[in-house]
Amino acid sequence: MKKIGVVTSGGDAPGMNAAIRAITRVAHSKGLKVIGFERGWEGLITNTFKPLTPRSVGGILELGGTILYTIRSPRFKTEKGIKEAAETLASNKVDGLVVIGGDGSLRGACGLSRKTDTSIVGIPASIDNDIFGTDETIGFDTAVNTAVTEIDKIRDTAISHERIFIIEVMGRQRGFLALTAGITAGAEVILVPELKIKHEEIFQILERNEAKGKKSSIIVAAEGVGDNRELADEIRDHTGSEARLSVLGYAQRGGSPTARSRLLACLFGDKAVELLSEKQSGVVVGLQQGKIATIGLEESCTTRKALNLSLLQLANVLAT
Repeated sequence: MKKIGVVTSGGDAPGMNAAIRAITRVAHSKGLKVIGFERGWEGLITNTFKPLTPRSVGGILELGGTILYTIRSPRFKTEKGIKEAAETLASNKVDGLVVIGGDGSLRGACGLSRKTDTSIVGIPASIDNDIFGTDETIGFDTAVNTAVTEIDKIRDTAISHERIFIIEVMGRQRGFLALTAGITAGAEVILVPELKIKHEEIFQILERNEAKGKKSSIIVAAEGVGDNRELADEIRDHTGSEARLSVLGYAQRGGSPTARSRLLACLFGDKAVELLSEKQSGVVVGLQQGKIATIGLEESCTTRKALNLSLLQLANVLAT
């Protein structure tokens, strides 16, 4: 092992830069060269990269986003694109590649691993926290804290105006962010894609809350549950209460990573370099029961991570 490549792919997550920094500095401490491919998989297809040194990654620990940039790459979804990426790795004599990203990035890494002799290790970085094989992904804690901070502010307005607020957080297919943010912000209702709830049930919860003396309520909803603007209109029609929709949007992706996200990035980066140094390939680094562990890349990509729906019952009890 002489040279390691790094790529950040898919949606950005706070802590990606911290992972790049960790990989670079740990690798250099072992006498390894590091290059960073720019703009995700497109960088591998177009052979666009820059050298990474301990000095070039200075001052990025606290930065959100990724200094290597990231874009979606439709070309990488084709056999030709994957072949070109594999040729780039070979022409640059890259012995190991660290892929930092979410489920789509790891699926891409899985496809590339079948076409290259370069060892590949994945690092889960996603605000969705939906990667099988790790209890937590880089960036998830930051996104939750961002969402909770905004929900707390909106609750002030909800109480002052005696209104119902639907707060839409990211999560087109999974509800990890909505569930965790909802519980920690004290939401009266939490809506996730994994569990379909009839609107009539939501109306009943809100009406019971009002009967108990609650003049305002917070509903935290993942974007994938449906048209939340339509839900706000229906709440007004059925309960007679004022209802507003607030979409948090891309603010959840950005910002300086929390200490938790930085720590995971450092630990995951260190482990990734260790694995490549040992010539291990086709694995994903993760956190399992408080310990840094690994899981097969193929298994991680093909297994759906379960959302703990029992936490919704706890949320209901805490919101009474």
